[in-house]
Amino acid sequence: MSGGSLFIVAAPSGAGKTTLVGMLLERDPQVRLSISHTTRPPRPGEQDGVQYHFVDVPTFQAMRERGDFVEWAEVHGNFYGTSRPWLAQRMAAGEDVLLEIDWQGAQQVRKQFPDAVGIFVLPPSVEELERRLRGRGQDGDDVIARRVAAALGEMRHVGEFDFVIINADLRVALEDLLAAVRSTRLRLSRQRERHGDVFRFLESH
Repeated sequence: MSGGSLFIVAAPSGAGKTTLVGMLLERDPQVRLSISHTTRPPRPGEQDGVQYHFVDVPTFQAMRERGDFVEWAEVHGNFYGTSRPWLAQRMAAGEDVLLEIDWQGAQQVRKQFPDAVGIFVLPPSVEELERRLRGRGQDGDDVIARRVAAALGEMRHVGEFDFVIINADLRVALEDLLAAVRSTRLRLSRQRERHGDVFRFLESH
């Protein structure tokens, strides 16, 4: 086992996952966000190694064939993947790493990192989810209906996760997310790895 924990945060669109993760990273500097590889071209203001590791398609395919990705997916014609060697290196160094991915990616990750801690963010109701999606002012009724239907399908996988956060109040949800991270660090297995000297002393006396 490694010294760091791996956290998976998933949620349907409109639940507030990205906002919560950003707030968590500001409050807890011990958590490091995993940076995915992608074949998508950088958008204005994006930097390689900050938002993503930008690679071309042959490079991505070569990495995939070597088994370098713990999970990968094709979205709108572009490939996205999470580096297994990077995760293992960071966790071996005692860092906590957070993956912001969907439930399908979470399933892939858990097969290779069974100790990963899954956190699912839910809206307080389907009605509130629809209200938030409409509040973005980007989509028509037909698109909203499809997004809500897709969200319901995603939410049915909530039982595959260890912690569930109901994001009715952003401040409360953030405290819940912080509590999930901190409680994971207090597990005996993690404390033994992080504070080996203490436990070795106890075992020798």
